[in-house]
Amino acid sequence: MTTDLRITPTDTAITTPAETVHTETRRLLDAAVAPNTRRAHRAHWRHFTDWCAAHGVSPLPAAPETVSAYLTLAAGVLAVSTLEHRLATVAKAHGAAGFPNPVTHELIRTQMRGIRRTYGIAPRQKTPALVVDLRAMLDVLPHTLIGVRDRALLLLGFATAARRSELVTLDVADLAFTANGLIVTVRRSKTDQTGIGAQKGVHHGRHPETCPVGALRAWLEAAAITHGPVFRAVDRHGNISASRLGDRAVALAIKRAAEAAGLDPAGFAGHSLRAGLATQAAMNGEAERAIMRQTGHRSVQMVRRYIRQGTVFEENVTGRIGL
Repeated sequence: MTTDLRITPTDTAITTPAETVHTETRRLLDAAVAPNTRRAHRAHWRHFTDWCAAHGVSPLPAAPETVSAYLTLAAGVLAVSTLEHRLATVAKAHGAAGFPNPVTHELIRTQMRGIRRTYGIAPRQKTPALVVDLRAMLDVLPHTLIGVRDRALLLLGFATAARRSELVTLDVADLAFTANGLIVTVRRSKTDQTGIGAQKGVHHGRHPETCPVGALRAWLEAAAITHGPVFRAVDRHGNISASRLGDRAVALAIKRAAEAAGLDPAGFAGHSLRAGLATQAAMNGEAERAIMRQTGHRSVQMVRRYIRQGTVFEENVTGRIGL
């Protein structure tokens, strides 16, 4: 007996309305790009189109001279990396619309080489939150529900070297408390858009006031959270939201704690916890491989930026030349 595998006129794929197919296709195409990337593209494109509108020139298609004038006025104001992202967005918009790409014009290529030589390409890095900074922040947290949450947020973010987007997407189901400490499952990250997932171990802290595992338990118990999002908004009356905290709230919590501790809040952001763990580990003599396992970096070159910063005074001749 054989099975007829031919597609018949009644097959679902044939009878599905064209509008439904188009909507599903659009959804799958959107899923190919991370939400944060889509938001960044929209912001970059809006900035460029607003500039074009203010100067009475066409953004699509844009002439190479238009892009050149935009770069001239933005150079020195925006970081070189931001300009490169803007150009990438302009290129994508032209490609999607079927227009020639003005970014590949020799005028733009030459101008960008001049911009890089003039303004440099070193990324603007936020201050890493080292253990001494973290302790100072924890010491000034208020004895409120928000303070309990922020203590768990800061300590877990530091111990896991998590990006702020990874922290706010954690659910209770992603946590496993064990005798050795805590196992955190990161379902998706910037370098894992397909959701393969990764697990990070967090040991019990040597000191109760800086123990990430204890701080997280305290928050879950105080907020009576047994399922769903781990980190949630809390209003000034102590009411806990059912929805998860936004990633921008992580940066604000760090800045708020830094300012209260007498540190410069402008230097700290969401990345400070991740950078802090990598830098502190390097200062403590941890191996590259061990640091990369916790941070999730795939590139040795990326993690070595933190290692260089953390070991800048090791084997340094200025301490041994009699000054």
